[in-house]
Amino acid sequence: MPQPVLEVTNLTKRYGEYLAVDHISFAIGEGEILGLLGPNGAGKSTTIQMLLGLTDPDGGEIHYFGQNFHQHKVQILQKINFASAYAELQARLTVRQNLRIFGMLYEVENVERRIDELLTLLEVEEYADELFWHLSSGQKTRVILAKALLNRPKMILMDEPTASLDPDIVNKIIQLIKQLQVQEKVSILFTSHNMQEVARLCDRVSFLQRGKIVLTDTPLGLTKRIGKTKLLLSFEAKQTVVADFLEKAKHPATFIRPDLVEVTLLEEDIPSLLFELKKKGVWITSLSTEQPSLEDVFLHISEAKEL
Repeated sequence: MPQPVLEVTNLTKRYGEYLAVDHISFAIGEGEILGLLGPNGAGKSTTIQMLLGLTDPDGGEIHYFGQNFHQHKVQILQKINFASAYAELQARLTVRQNLRIFGMLYEVENVERRIDELLTLLEVEEYADELFWHLSSGQKTRVILAKALLNRPKMILMDEPTASLDPDIVNKIIQLIKQLQVQEKVSILFTSHNMQEVARLCDRVSFLQRGKIVLTDTPLGLTKRIGKTKLLLSFEAKQTVVADFLEKAKHPATFIRPDLVEVTLLEEDIPSLLFELKKKGVWITSLSTEQPSLEDVFLHISEAKEL
């Protein structure tokens, strides 16, 4: 089995009596994108801070490229990087000046050429000589991504890199991330509250709840665990007839209007439901189904329900 790019074992962090990160373990392979999800306060940011060496863990181990992070921090930090929509660069320096400083810190060869490559790739080359604080949120995010790519990292930690951005910019960033994964085999730890992004990007997803990883699976595998499907039915009949039947059958239902209802049930129960409604003289005029999404899984876990 190939050596993981990142391997975390029993990572723990306390703040007084509060256990922010509770003995979590996970690994990320070469070219893999792992989504780390959870509600606010679940421990995501604390985990990333420890993985970047900004916060010391109280227990556990972090290995990058087979090396202990604590023992080889300087060498490892040359091979990884970080991006977040909430990160800031020096406001009173230009974009190029900011990137040049980081390029020197990372000892990037031909740094000016590398800066030009990234500014062009991220479509912000026209802002190279603008002060960072003059940029829009979307432009800042792309410059921060350029900073994260300066040293051609083999591992990038991304903490909500697309938060509060316009959809067209988000789409460009997602395409870039997939390009990095496929063409350069970059491994990525990705946090986001946007479940559609996670479903599009991540090979696997781990859910943090109260500092613990409670579930890890592929996006498809996670949605299958819920098992319930939403069925949207429009019909010709008295609402009370349909409502009484659904209540007796114990199918949760919400009437959007008197002739339109959303029913939650197992997919295999749909044929019998339709057959029984027909027997009661209910004429189905249209129907559509919606499979569970990662957002449904997220809400399910956040409400501490059992999967």
